[in-house]
Amino acid sequence: MTAPTSASLLRHARQVTPLVADRLVAWQHQEGRHHLPWQKVRDPYRVWLSEIMLQQTQVTTVLGYFERFLQRFPDVQALAAAPLDDVLTLWSGLGYYSRARNLHRCAQDVVNLHGGQFPRGSEALQSLPGIGPSTSAAIAAFCFDERISIMDGNVKRVLSRVLGWDQDLSVKTHERALWEAAQAVLPAKAADMPSYTQGLMDLGATLCTQRKPACLTCPWSDICKARVQGDPGRYPVKTRKLKRSERESWWLWLEWREQVWLQQMPDKGVWAGLWTMPLLDDEAALAEVVGAASLVDQVDMQPRIKHVLTHLDWYLHPRRLVLNKPADATALQARLTALNDSGRWVPLAELGNWGLPAPLRRLLQG
Repeated sequence: MTAPTSASLLRHARQVTPLVADRLVAWQHQEGRHHLPWQKVRDPYRVWLSEIMLQQTQVTTVLGYFERFLQRFPDVQALAAAPLDDVLTLWSGLGYYSRARNLHRCAQDVVNLHGGQFPRGSEALQSLPGIGPSTSAAIAAFCFDERISIMDGNVKRVLSRVLGWDQDLSVKTHERALWEAAQAVLPAKAADMPSYTQGLMDLGATLCTQRKPACLTCPWSDICKARVQGDPGRYPVKTRKLKRSERESWWLWLEWREQVWLQQMPDKGVWAGLWTMPLLDDEAALAEVVGAASLVDQVDMQPRIKHVLTHLDWYLHPRRLVLNKPADATALQARLTALNDSGRWVPLAELGNWGLPAPLRRLLQG
């Protein structure tokens, strides 16, 4: 069988365009999701917030965070005016913290450069921090009826199956070809763009799932090339695998008079800008910071924690030391401040007001 080309993909997309678009819009009206709090709104702030939160994160997880964010930051002006620490605190546990930092920067740019109004076009939206092509397309389609396709992971799966595009999407030219085909199957009416865009999301989340797709109830069942071939699970094709690595760190868990010592992480890297207990390279480095042999003997070994990130398995070894003498607290504070001058004692009762990484919050509050 001859491998499809970008030209043949585009021709096929144009042939099935009315069926693809019209059926999806009708299906979304009848069977799609309509209960999500960011739906049925034309407010770019809410749509943008939901789109950023939904990147790499399940809807069920996002729901609670979305409501809490709106309570604390009801509009883009409130978010822009807030300290970054407040944003990171509310984001704590949602992961991928660069999203929160870009969220804050983006809100400030919207206020300072655009008078508090999000730009109306997808191209202009991409000039804002943290907004890429797919996110800008979602905002433009939902809020401004722009005829432009989103292209997140779910949409790549759905469209590669219905169009039978089995070329490796880790190759940029192949991914670009699928996006051009996605543009070709858009609804003719701009007013249908919100329903069509939501339909793509709903179809990928509920029927055209990665495993065991529900093909019999799909509105595209009879025109889907992957279903006709009998193997929808082979789509999309993406051969390049993310390289994973491992890291080990020792957490120095210091307590003094119902307080814990925390320091702020650098602006770049994992947990950037969050507050955490001191991280050390090994047991020897921890013992050197603790200093006195009598204190080393009092260090309590806690169970190892495995923190799984997209690209990294991080093994954390908490070592707890409860200080009783003011002289010990003063000496350790001086040593730790010399290593990182952002450190401070934080009351255990106030940890909810600090932006902590999820495993640390579970350790200290759980």
